[in-house]
Amino acid sequence: MNILQQDWISKWALYAPNKIAIKEFESGRTLTYKQLNKQGNKLAHYLTTNLNISKGDRIVFVAENCLEYLLFFMAAQKTGIILVPLNYRLTSSELDGLINISEPILLIYDEGNKEKVKGTEFSKNNVDKSFDIVEFFKLLKDSNIEDENYFPINKLDENHPIFILFTSGTTGVPKGAIYTHKMLFWNSINTAISLIINTDTKTINCMPPFHTGGWNVLVTPVLHHGGSLVITKSFCAKTTLKLIEDEEFTLFFGVPTMLKMMSEESSFENTNFSSLMYCIVGGEAMPIPLIEIWKKQSVLIRQGYGLTEVGPNLTSLHHDDAIRKKGSIGRPNFYVQTKIVNNLGEKVGANERGELLLKGPMVTPGYWQNKEETNKSIIDGWFHTGDVVISDNEDYLYIVDRIKNMYISGGENVYPAEIERILQVHEEIVEAAIINVPDNKWGEVGKAFIVVSNNNLTEKDIIDYCKTKLAKFKIPKHIEFLKEIPKNDTGKIDRKSLKQ
Repeated sequence: MNILQQDWISKWALYAPNKIAIKEFESGRTLTYKQLNKQGNKLAHYLTTNLNISKGDRIVFVAENCLEYLLFFMAAQKTGIILVPLNYRLTSSELDGLINISEPILLIYDEGNKEKVKGTEFSKNNVDKSFDIVEFFKLLKDSNIEDENYFPINKLDENHPIFILFTSGTTGVPKGAIYTHKMLFWNSINTAISLIINTDTKTINCMPPFHTGGWNVLVTPVLHHGGSLVITKSFCAKTTLKLIEDEEFTLFFGVPTMLKMMSEESSFENTNFSSLMYCIVGGEAMPIPLIEIWKKQSVLIRQGYGLTEVGPNLTSLHHDDAIRKKGSIGRPNFYVQTKIVNNLGEKVGANERGELLLKGPMVTPGYWQNKEETNKSIIDGWFHTGDVVISDNEDYLYIVDRIKNMYISGGENVYPAEIERILQVHEEIVEAAIINVPDNKWGEVGKAFIVVSNNNLTEKDIIDYCKTKLAKFKIPKHIEFLKEIPKNDTGKIDRKSLKQ
C-alpha cells in the first residue's frame, strides 16, 4: 500500500499545519493538523517502543467519544495496530464475550465506564493491561520520546485491518467485521465524490465510536480530505442545533431519530442552517413528513445506505430527488458494484425483488476469527447483504426489508418495512414497527406497534386505513399503542425488545 494513502495526517501537517483539525466540544480542546500529527507520532512511538505493541495487536476501547480516540486512529495508520471500539452500553459479561473474540493486548476505558470494565474477566486477570484513558495520556505526556515530529511508517498490506467493528447483533450474536486500510481509503473516495467533501468541509460527529457511522460516514473521509471536525461525547438535540449555527457546519450526519428529536426542539425554527449544504441520513428510511419539516427550514436531506461490513457509504439519493424518489436509497456510489438476485442466484429485472449483493474495494475480507460467517456472507467476491431490494427503471434502489425480518402469512411473503412505510405516511402516526406473531389459521400474522400524535386514533381507524393501502394478507391483525418504539444503539428498531 502506498504510504501516502496510509498516513494521511502527516501530509496535512505539511499542507495545512495551523488549520484546526479537531475540536472537542465539552472540553474546548483543539488540535491543528501539525499538533495532531505530532501527538500521533508520539503515541505511535510510545505504543511500539515503551509498550512493545506490534503490528496486528488489538487495543480495545470502552469509552465515549473523545479527542484521544482520534490520536489512536493516527497511531493505527502509522503502526498497523488494530482498534476495537466496543459498545460501552453493554454489561461486563457482554463485553467479555467481545474481548475474548478480539484478544486485545490493551484495554482503554473512560471514567464513566470504569466500574463496568473492572467487572470484566479481562480486567481482573490483566490489571496491568487496563488503562484509564486520562491516566494513559498522562503517562504518554511524561514519556521521553526523542523525535515527536517523525515516526518511521510501518508499511502495511492494503488488506491489513485498522478496525474490528462489531455488528449490533440484531440478527444474532455480534460478529467482528474486519475494516481494512483499503476499505478506509476507498470509502473516503466514494464519499467525497458523492457528498462533496474537501478542505472546506466542516462537520460534527455525535455518533458513538463503536459504530461505523461514528468513524467512516464523515469523520475519516473529512480527515482524509483535510477538513475540520467537532466531536461530542454523545448526541444532544439542543446542543447539536446550537453547534450547527455557531460552528457553521457544511454537513451533518444523523439517523432519522436524531433529526426528529432536533425538529422537536423549541430552538429548531429559529436556528440558522444557512451553512449546511444538506443533512445526510442513514440507518433507517426517513419519513417523508420529517423530510418536509426540514425542508421548511431550507435544509435538504440526502438519504443513503451502508453496512458495517461494506463501505459504509454505498448509495446516495440526491437531495433534489428526496420527494420524487421518496423511499429510495438512491444509486450506488462511484466505485460500488451491485447485483440483485433471486433465491437461485439469478439476476432479477427492474422492479423485481431480490437480495442486494455488493462488490468493490470497500468490501470487508470477512469477520474476525469467524470463517463460517465469512463464507456465508462472501461468495465469489460478492457480499450478500441480507437486504431485499428493488431497482426501478432509472436504477434507483429501494430497500424492501431484511430477509430475516420477512415472515410468511398464509403462504404469502410479508415484509414489515413495507407496512411500516405505509403506516408512517398517516398524518397522525408518528412511528410504527411490525413484527410477526404466531397465528393458528395463517401460521404467522403481523402485529403493529404504533406511536400516535392523536390519542383518539383507534385500532379500527388504523385497520381501515391499511385496507385502503395494503393487500389483506399484509394488514396487521394486532395493534398495540406505545409511547415510544424501542431502538438499538444505532437508531434502528429493536425488534428483539418488541418480540419480548
